[in-house]
Amino acid sequence: MDDVLIVGAGPAGAVAATLLARAGARVRVIDRAAFPRDKLCGDTLNPGCLALLRRLQLSGPLEGVGLDVAGMMVTGEGGVAVEGRYPQDLRGRSIRRRDLDWALLEQARDAGALFEPGVTVREALPLERGGARICGGVVVGPRESARRLQAPVTIAADGRRSTLAFGLGLARHPPRPRRWAIGAYFEASSDDRPRSPDAHAASGTAGGILGEMHIRRGRYIGIAPLPGGMTNVCLVKPSAGGDFGLRNPESALRLELEADPALRDRFAGVRLVSPPVVLGPLAVDVTGDSVDGLLLAGDAAGFIDPMTGDGLSFALRGGELAAAAALRALEHGWVGVHAELAAARRRAFAGKWRFNRTLRSLVASPSGVRAAAAAARIAPGVLRAIIARAGDCDLAS
Repeated sequence: MDDVLIVGAGPAGAVAATLLARAGARVRVIDRAAFPRDKLCGDTLNPGCLALLRRLQLSGPLEGVGLDVAGMMVTGEGGVAVEGRYPQDLRGRSIRRRDLDWALLEQARDAGALFEPGVTVREALPLERGGARICGGVVVGPRESARRLQAPVTIAADGRRSTLAFGLGLARHPPRPRRWAIGAYFEASSDDRPRSPDAHAASGTAGGILGEMHIRRGRYIGIAPLPGGMTNVCLVKPSAGGDFGLRNPESALRLELEADPALRDRFAGVRLVSPPVVLGPLAVDVTGDSVDGLLLAGDAAGFIDPMTGDGLSFALRGGELAAAAALRALEHGWVGVHAELAAARRRAFAGKWRFNRTLRSLVASPSGVRAAAAAARIAPGVLRAIIARAGDCDLAS
């Protein structure tokens, strides 16, 4: 029998698998998808993310891959635009999510973890001990040929629609906010790589490219140039399940670009590389309850609209924390494990969660957007400090 069963092979699951396998645990990772696979994401690792990967000795396959990101270009309504470079020559990295996830998963396999793709989890495998509810693994496959995968520790890293977290009542979608994302890849237009003033290399390895955040009333558009002449465009806005934009995402995305004075010329006639992907609602709350035998990681442990581009930071660090909790459970039992993990997550993420909530509230308010645009004109240094905080530069210094 495995020591740890990990449901979900994304960044949180792959990091947890690698660290556990390195520690000598018998680890099995399952995922309903075949890898490599595409995933809606901003496709950018911020400086703090890269520092974390290096500390965990997971950055090797990613070094020199993708485009260096030197900072952010933030625009608001009325033509305001501020460029913020990361301090101390720190860099992020622009890389397709499918390539990042595959590189992390390959390292988990190299460390000794087993990986089974194409495995769909139906439900948690319930056990009882002393009248308490316990997760003893999972049930997978269609009902007529279902099989059980058992382990003393199961980590649910199966995303913001986690079968395990929702099925056991540990997570829910809050009524507010109800934001959805529409993301797609476009061919890069001729001026689609904003650069810092000293940039001169086509690959972005000198001064680096700039990521972009275009903040508008009630919505924002993130843009990331990528290797191979592609550009990631992601629109985030309030939506409901029956909205036209969710039924016809390509039309909604193009209409948004065509109506935006700062973007319409740049994307006029630019070819869509692949059909847009829709994701939402962009919020998952955890209830605070716990089940022995089960740990949550990544988006399954709580998901917020990652407006500052740090969703990957939460996933990677969350995978590390879940691995440490799993080792404690294997060595000493479950007493105190959930409380310790919750406290560790608060220490790691609480400040950034508050920061993100503040920015999301600002974007949702027309008066807030106007005030921020005025402040950016008067004191651009404040916005540059915000960009540094968004990039988790404090973790990389």
